[in-house]
Amino acid sequence: MIEVEGLTKFYGDFLAVSGVSFSVDRGETVGLLGTNGSGKTTTMRVLTGYMPPTSGTVRIAGHDLAADSLEARRHIGYLPESVPLYSDMTVAASLRFFGRVHLMDTASLASSIDRVLDAFDLVDYRDTIVGKLSKGYRQRLGLALAVLHEPEVLVLDEPTVSIDPVQVVEARDLIRHLGKEHTVLLSTHQLAEASTLCERVIILHDGVLVAEGHPDEIAERLQGAQRIRVEARGPAEQTGAALAAVPGVRSVGTDTLIEEGVYAFEVTAPLRSDLREAIAQAMNAAGVGLRGLARSSVDLEEVFLQITRGERENPDA
Repeated sequence: MIEVEGLTKFYGDFLAVSGVSFSVDRGETVGLLGTNGSGKTTTMRVLTGYMPPTSGTVRIAGHDLAADSLEARRHIGYLPESVPLYSDMTVAASLRFFGRVHLMDTASLASSIDRVLDAFDLVDYRDTIVGKLSKGYRQRLGLALAVLHEPEVLVLDEPTVSIDPVQVVEARDLIRHLGKEHTVLLSTHQLAEASTLCERVIILHDGVLVAEGHPDEIAERLQGAQRIRVEARGPAEQTGAALAAVPGVRSVGTDTLIEEGVYAFEVTAPLRSDLREAIAQAMNAAGVGLRGLARSSVDLEEVFLQITRGERENPDA
């Protein structure tokens, strides 16, 4: 559904994206990851026809974005990082306006408005002025606008940025639902978010594609293991030895004193294993009071440090 070959974009003399190639198949949800300045937003803008590439080709649903731009863009729903809404319009008026921009006929537009109001839990806000909506509901409206004309491809740029934790959970649930009916490409700087939403991720750094694949596979290649933080009350040496004896544990990090008699340890284990129950049982058997047990999330900055300090992965490998 999305085919990108040799995408390069200059801003004057500044090279923002360099020779990026990837594809997204029908029905896939793929994450485009990177820190600020990595080329994510530029790539998104090129893919949606917002700006032309300096070189390279982009095809959306088989249509060349340069040679057949209007037809290609008919297949795209786009949610930019800052949702372009008119704050003095009502929710329904916003949907009608953008529907007309997409040249939808009156009958299908009315039906589509009812459909998206229901799908995004906006029915009760139909006549609410956009400027009075919370950030979370503005994001819902942005997603509703993106799917109003029933595109096959959705391009979502940082869809959970600047909303509170509860709204983040709600937005992720909506994106999962959209992924069942659309091809989705979303950008984020959070590897953990991509791991929960995406079947595959593409990592950009300094405008170059440096890694591509399933989130767990990339994390395993770059980090080699998952990390589990264990907090326990008891002798540090005894606790460390009990943790090291758990089958599957690769290493136990240096103990850190949190408070009197309570230590924190970092355990590394294979990514696809879940040793939390075994660790809890080992702590109980050792007579150690378990205070906390949680997986440490993969930090994208740390992943990037591993990439940029060593050789970049070959995407074709």
